[in-house]
Amino acid sequence: MTKVTLKNIVKKYGKLEVVHGINIDIEHNEFIVLVGPSGCGKSTTLRMVAGLEDITSGEIKIGDKVVNELAPRDRNISMIFQNYALYPHMSVRENLGFGLKIAKHSEAVITERVAEAAEMLGIADLLERRPAELSGGQRQRVAMGRAIVRNPDVFLFDEPLSNLDAKLRVQMRTEIKKLHKRVKNTIIYVTHDQVEAMTLADRIVIMRDGNIEQVGTPLYVFNFPTNVFVASFIGSPPMNLIEATVEIKNGKRGSLLFPDNIIIPVPERLKNAVKHNQKVVVGIRADDLTPVNHGIDDESEKADLNLTVHISEPLGTETILFCSIGGQEIQCKMLNPYPVTADEKMTFKLAIDKIHLFDFESGNNLLGTQDG
Repeated sequence: MTKVTLKNIVKKYGKLEVVHGINIDIEHNEFIVLVGPSGCGKSTTLRMVAGLEDITSGEIKIGDKVVNELAPRDRNISMIFQNYALYPHMSVRENLGFGLKIAKHSEAVITERVAEAAEMLGIADLLERRPAELSGGQRQRVAMGRAIVRNPDVFLFDEPLSNLDAKLRVQMRTEIKKLHKRVKNTIIYVTHDQVEAMTLADRIVIMRDGNIEQVGTPLYVFNFPTNVFVASFIGSPPMNLIEATVEIKNGKRGSLLFPDNIIIPVPERLKNAVKHNQKVVVGIRADDLTPVNHGIDDESEKADLNLTVHISEPLGTETILFCSIGGQEIQCKMLNPYPVTADEKMTFKLAIDKIHLFDFESGNNLLGTQDG
């Protein structure tokens, strides 16, 4: 049973602090994804777990052992890089078995483990080829196989799919999911792609500027973002974020006033979280703002918005429509679509109970959230 614990981890380069005292508890067999924009500290954090970067302060435990001072080879981890890091002069078979050879395992053990990994990843027929003779997806499988044969306690993935085309990325996400089910080991995976994070993770760790913004299951952070940053980062298309002012008259429920005189009710669940004249940021998912007769038909409370479509992006079963509220561009979603022309005026249904409200100054969710 291998847990990974990061406690008060700080990383400095000289006087520049790039990771600010983060804490993460990762359970055995959990698939954790560190996600965030470039420069947020996610790869640096992964490299500290691997032992490729020294930590400035704090404690890293793998299992019951503090590994701060251990060399990478003594941590029983395997790391898969975005550039594959294969030896070009070696065959696939030799690449897969090289780490075991260095560790002085017997030829019988090396042959057995290489054969098992090759069969698991569907590369048994490639064992005599060299990396230059492989496609990008095949090279990534070899890199994964080289990690598997070591039978590590923890797999570390550093943006492994960033060099692949879109179709192959989808295929390799499936392969990595299958790998996790087979090996049943802890995986820590770094990406800047929130779609990868949502589809792969048991839990997502969302980072910004060396801090952890939120930790939770993909659905939890999608449905209950802790702040404007998480709301805008998680979800595709990203959440629409629009400034508004709260108006409450005679103790009634209250309304949200947008710059171009659009008025919608404050969601019932949020009526006690706002006050009169409060400035807020309204978060609306594209899925919750759909043209009449072209969205999900349910009995939830809705408001009608008359908007002009500026651009449409047909995606087959759905179309993304670009409109604006108060001069701010927003994205809406049209299901069962038909061709939409530029400047076409349409009536949209807004699912009021799906709206999120954030404090204008701090950006925090008015309901408050916690890791989940």
